[in-house]
Amino acid sequence: MSGACVIGVDLGGTKLLAGVVDADLQVHHRTQRLVPRGDTAALLDAVCAAVADASAVAPMPVAAVGFGIACLMDDRRGVAARSVHLPVVDLPFADVMRERLGLPVEVDNDANTAMLAEWRAGAARGHDDAVLLTIGTGVGGGLVVGGRLTRGAIGAGPELGHMVIDANGPPCPGGCPGRGCLEAFVSGEALGRAGTAAAVADPDSGLGRALAAGRPVTGPLVTELAWDGDAAARAVVASRGEYLGIGIASLVNILNPSVVVVGGGVIAAGEMLLGPARAVVATRALAPARDVVDIVPARFGEEASMVGAAMLVLESRGLRSPTAPPPAAADRAA
Repeated sequence: MSGACVIGVDLGGTKLLAGVVDADLQVHHRTQRLVPRGDTAALLDAVCAAVADASAVAPMPVAAVGFGIACLMDDRRGVAARSVHLPVVDLPFADVMRERLGLPVEVDNDANTAMLAEWRAGAARGHDDAVLLTIGTGVGGGLVVGGRLTRGAIGAGPELGHMVIDANGPPCPGGCPGRGCLEAFVSGEALGRAGTAAAVADPDSGLGRALAAGRPVTGPLVTELAWDGDAAARAVVASRGEYLGIGIASLVNILNPSVVVVGGGVIAAGEMLLGPARAVVATRALAPARDVVDIVPARFGEEASMVGAAMLVLESRGLRSPTAPPPAAADRAA
C-alpha cells in the first residue's frame, strides 16, 4: 500500500459522494450528501465541505483530489461548460478547487471517470472497445475505442444518454433542449415517472397503495417494490429495460463494442432491467456485432465514478500504474 492516498469525488445530479482511496483502490472512508440545487456558491461550498470531511479521517496524507462531475467539459478553455442537472456554466472548476482546497486537482465528466474505473479494474477490464452507461438522475456515457478512453474533440463527449430514441418522445429532463433522449426513458427520474403513471393506472398494486399512502413514487421505490414481487413495479422496470435495449442496440451497431457496462443507481434492479435490455439487443442489433457483445453490470456499482475520479489523480501522480491489478472484492467493500 502506498504511503499516501487521494480523495475521489462523484458530483452527480443528486448525490455528492467523496471517498478516501489508496493506491490499491481500497476505500477507507465515504461521505455522502445531497447536491444543493440552483446556486453555484452553495454547490462549491458543499463540495469543499465533503472533501474536508473525508480529509479529516484519512489514514494517510492526502496527495490530491479527483472529481467526476455531471457536466460537459470544454478542454480548450479548461472549464466545466454546462450541465443539465447542476448550476454550472463555464466554471473553471479545477482552478477554483485547487485554490480552495490547496491540493492538486484533476476533473473529468462523471461518466468518463466511471468508465476509467470499470476499464482499468472493473467489468470492462481487458476490453479495447467498451461502452459504459451510468444510469442515475440522468444517463451518462463512457467510451473506450481502440484501447483509448475517448472524450471527443474538446472533451465534451460522449453524452450517450442524449442519443434520441424517439423523435416525438417526451422532453429530456433538466436543461437538455432535446426530445426523446435515452435519458428521458431510462434514468432514475424516468423510472419514477413511469412508476407514478403505473400507480395511478393500477391503484390496487403495490405502487398504487404506496401512492395512496402519500409515498413519493421514486426510482428506488419502484425498484424496491419490484424486488418484493409487485407485478406493476416489475412491469415498469422491464419497460425501462426495453428502452435501454433500444439505446444499446444502436451503440452496438455503431461502435461494435465487446462489452457494454451498465452502472449507476438504477442498476440496483439487476436482471429485471438487464434481461429485457439483452432481449431487445438480440432482436434489434445487427449480426455479427450483436453476437460478440456482453451486457453486464458495473463492478464498482454506484461508486464507479468516485473510484474513477480517484484513479485520475492516482495515475497522474504515479501512485498507481494503469496496468495495476484490480482490487479484491474485500478491498472494494472496505
